[in-house]
Amino acid sequence: MSTQIQIFILSRLMEENNYPYKIKKQLSEPIPLDQLVGLTESKLYYHFDSLVKQGLIVIVEIIKEEHRPDKQVFGITEKGRQELPKKIYKLFENADAITDMLVGLSNLDYVDRNKIIDILEKKLESFTARWEQVKTFDKVEFYPDKEKLINFISGYYSTRTDHTIRWMEELINRLKNEEI
Repeated sequence: MSTQIQIFILSRLMEENNYPYKIKKQLSEPIPLDQLVGLTESKLYYHFDSLVKQGLIVIVEIIKEEHRPDKQVFGITEKGRQELPKKIYKLFENADAITDMLVGLSNLDYVDRNKIIDILEKKLESFTARWEQVKTFDKVEFYPDKEKLINFISGYYSTRTDHTIRWMEELINRLKNEEI
């Protein structure tokens, strides 16, 4: 999750200098992603601090307002501009599900679409091969007293895997056709 948040921050700073509260607000609209992932203000500030320590962002301005805390405005560094695509590629490589890729999918402008398609095709190929291997196991013969439970679990995973394969294929096709 931390990579996704850092990608989100960096991508917002690619568009314009910004401050943490405004970025948190952008993360919560139109879908409250901040609530869905449990992103608190302290966690968000932690990611800003981490990105500063990595040299990917810097404070470009401090706005002083009467009766309010100072507002730190951040900008992305050249190193940050170079690291953003690397973080997006890594996100796709490490993702276990399409839901793990959403921030990457919303920032395809910063990467080579064909490289993302290659990553996803390899992931799909590996996933499908693993699933074909798992389907050949006859688990019931090892646990005959658990046949109903094994059949239930097997049905669940079979449906879930078919669903994942279908949507991964759909995602790849939409990327190839530039529909996403």
